Amino acid sequence: MKNLPSAITLCEVGLRDGLQNEKTILSAEQKVELLRGLIAAGFKVIEVGSFMHPKAVPQMASTDEVYKAIGDVPGVELRALIPNLRGVRRAVECGCKKVKLNVSASRQHNLKNLNMTPEESVAGFAGCVQEAQANGIAISGSISMPFASPWEGRIPEADVDAIIEAYLKVGITEISLSDASGMAVPTHVYDLCAHVWEKYPQASWWLHFHNTRGLAMANILAAMEAGMTRFDSSFGGLGGCPFVPGAAGNISTEDVLNMCDESGIQTGVDIVKVMELSRTLREALDHDLDSYILRAGRAKDLIV
Repeated sequence: MKNLPSAITLCEVGLRDGLQNEKTILSAEQKVELLRGLIAAGFKVIEVGSFMHPKAVPQMASTDEVYKAIGDVPGVELRALIPNLRGVRRAVECGCKKVKLNVSASRQHNLKNLNMTPEESVAGFAGCVQEAQANGIAISGSISMPFASPWEGRIPEADVDAIIEAYLKVGITEISLSDASGMAVPTHVYDLCAHVWEKYPQASWWLHFHNTRGLAMANILAAMEAGMTRFDSSFGGLGGCPFVPGAAGNISTEDVLNMCDESGIQTGVDIVKVMELSRTLREALDHDLDSYILRAGRAKDLIV
């Protein structure tokens, strides 16, 4: 493979996208300990939690406490998912400096749940952008299921373009393409990533893959070949999507790190420290995690 990058950036999302699906609710203190471990392992971008309503996502109720406890960490972006303007205001109150909005690329899903098209939802984010900018908070956007959804199948490229353009119109230029349904395949990933990379040079991109059907690593490589260099991952492969039938967890951070280490792709993250954190998480949650490297160890560790 000739077109792989020499270095990539990983955002660890296990503290949010992973823990929000768990029956066991970790305390703020446990989350802070894991967060400090992730920072020590070398992550420069970490999704700490979300500011969803505690009744809707009780696992994320302590996000404000975690931000207050960790404070500012120079050189590390600590971001959180928000649903609305109230989320921005909670970010201001607890010291969060980066927030992310999300919209579904599935028109059926968005119309059924919000009675709006995806573009109308994004247009409604204008107030969030203004509030964030007024308070010195950076803001990004995510498009969930831009490759395919359980309701429509493959999402038309024009529909994805319309959402991207709606984000750009409200002033959001950092956009994540999130395969929450786990339906993406490498050929489509390459085509869509190459398309948006060329058509929207003013935007910067994150890719977020779930390993529902075992294709997340192949999808990451396809995205790399299309020019993408920023990816989300979750330690232990923790996570899922409560709105998508059968959705499995995110791609395991240590599996991605192992692939990069063995392929000469720099990440700046210590895989051994991440494996230790995943083992700690496994004990706290009291169940196995979906990580090949956590189960088998690194191949280089077998060599005597």
